[in-house]
Amino acid sequence: MKTGKVFLVGAGPGDVGLITVKGLEAIKRAEVILYDRLANPKLLDYADSECELIYCGKLPHRHTLRQENINALLVEKALAGKIVVRLKGGDPGVFGRVGEEAAALSEYQIPFEIVPGISSGIAAPLYAGIPVTHRKHAESFAIVTAHDKSEDGKPLLDWEGLARGVDTIAFYMGVGNLPFISENLIRHGKPSTTPVILIHWGTFGRQKTLQGTLADISEKVIESKFSNPSIILVGEVISLREKISWFEKKPLYGRQILLARTSDSPSELAKELLAQGADVIEFPKWKVTKQPLDLKRVASYEKIVFTSPESTSEFLAAVIEQEIDVRSIRAELFGMSSKTIKALRERGLVGKLTSELLDSENMLIVGDHHLLQKGFNQAEVIVTSHKELDRQFLPIFQRMLHEAQVNTMIFPSSASVKPFMAAMRDCDINAIELLDGKQVIAMGELTQAAAFNAGLVSTEKPVSPSKEALVNYLVEHRLQGVQE
Repeated sequence: MKTGKVFLVGAGPGDVGLITVKGLEAIKRAEVILYDRLANPKLLDYADSECELIYCGKLPHRHTLRQENINALLVEKALAGKIVVRLKGGDPGVFGRVGEEAAALSEYQIPFEIVPGISSGIAAPLYAGIPVTHRKHAESFAIVTAHDKSEDGKPLLDWEGLARGVDTIAFYMGVGNLPFISENLIRHGKPSTTPVILIHWGTFGRQKTLQGTLADISEKVIESKFSNPSIILVGEVISLREKISWFEKKPLYGRQILLARTSDSPSELAKELLAQGADVIEFPKWKVTKQPLDLKRVASYEKIVFTSPESTSEFLAAVIEQEIDVRSIRAELFGMSSKTIKALRERGLVGKLTSELLDSENMLIVGDHHLLQKGFNQAEVIVTSHKELDRQFLPIFQRMLHEAQVNTMIFPSSASVKPFMAAMRDCDINAIELLDGKQVIAMGELTQAAAFNAGLVSTEKPVSPSKEALVNYLVEHRLQGVQE
């Protein structure tokens, strides 16, 4: 059997847009992905639906997989002929043990590539408005691990060299040792007035910061219950933050959004919300199997109904592939949502909403098997795809939900409501209880009605079911505790 190949990939600091092009290409090719806690799980959305996902990150007080087990898994999967990605938060060469994993692969003569990533020690400060060097404030920079370096868990470092020789210091995962860090830096020459900032979940929409000095930061951390994962930055360059803070000024910064999903890939709506500064968790994740379409009788229908935007593209692709003259299709076109109508319009076709439609025999319904309208009993049906819940993603979603503090729920279409509620039950989560007290938003009247019917009686809606209207609505209706 041919030996596979391993890509040791840096996932970047959290924001999915910060992964490298090469890293993303490796994820898309992968047959097996071993991923860490600090690699944003949203990156797994880009993997093939048949890709095997293995969680090997560390949670506080619990090691899911020991390093030697990870090395053995990489070797085992590669020797089985698989394309394997080892996905690590930040850069794999910065406290990522990539040297140990590469050595294990080399021992078995397994080909591998190391794909650098953006390190959180540089990216998190930039998202907090702080460059780690500046010609007027800092000419040197150090990245330091701040835990598990000795028997009692206290870092064994060249404290004098750090205190006297480095302008800006980034400590990784050191919140528990912060009093020890501050004490040693002051003892070895750093002024007690030196600025310190903690950046929690840096580059995510849930990013939080806590600022102080070496003298008082430990007390502030206790008062505010700050925790890992956090970067601790020490240095005078922090003073620039007041002038160049940018990420926290984005319109949706502080919004932690749960977005009901109807497709198998990240949605354009999610991308827009992320671009505006929100944290977005899309759920559920679907496995979609495309079906061959038999369009021999397509010219005979008086009406054609599309259940989703995806069904329009799948139908038209089949028309082209089967060399059907589009002029022979004389049917009126309908869509079950305004997004489907928009998808038709983008292809030069005019459609109407199904609210204006009556059941008839000479009618064709096109869509995936979950969205087919049961009210049209006389119509014929063409199933474009079969969609089933991707159960590999259920534990991933549960962990994402646990680590976030969701304050907003968005239903993009009426078709997204029932599958979302059902998938939540599969996760042993009561959606009504989870969303109690959260802002629940429906994109359009039909979607709002579907949410009401599902028991979400406090559902709101923007003036129109567009991305722009939604963003404006979220900005205008800020939540208590979300940054003004």
